[in-house]
Amino acid sequence: MEDLRFMRLWDCYQPLLTERQREITNLYFNCDLSLAEIAEQKGCSRQSVSDCLNKCRKQLEDYEEKLRFAQTLAEAARIAEEIEGVATKLPAPYREQIETVLRRVGGERAHGAPNA
Repeated sequence: MEDLRFMRLWDCYQPLLTERQREITNLYFNCDLSLAEIAEQKGCSRQSVSDCLNKCRKQLEDYEEKLRFAQTLAEAARIAEEIEGVATKLPAPYREQIETVLRRVGGERAHGAPNA
């Protein structure tokens, strides 16, 4: 579950990480490589990969604590879901208008994409 939270934060804040941090976190979480595999690929030790991952976790948590962007996105998705639920009970023209607005403000979210 901690990895899921990390990935949500990574999705929001990864542009703020260094290129090396992005590469290592991407290889670990998205490509599912082990510390040893990443270390071999990057020409460094397993410990330095582990240290980088721990530092990134801390940085991402700090960014979220200060900026609250991931929390805001999650809240917006929850509200959009509530609106969709209400819209299903409305006559078609109103429902279509609401769906149009949700698509404009949420992009793929209004098309049934899962919450991040």
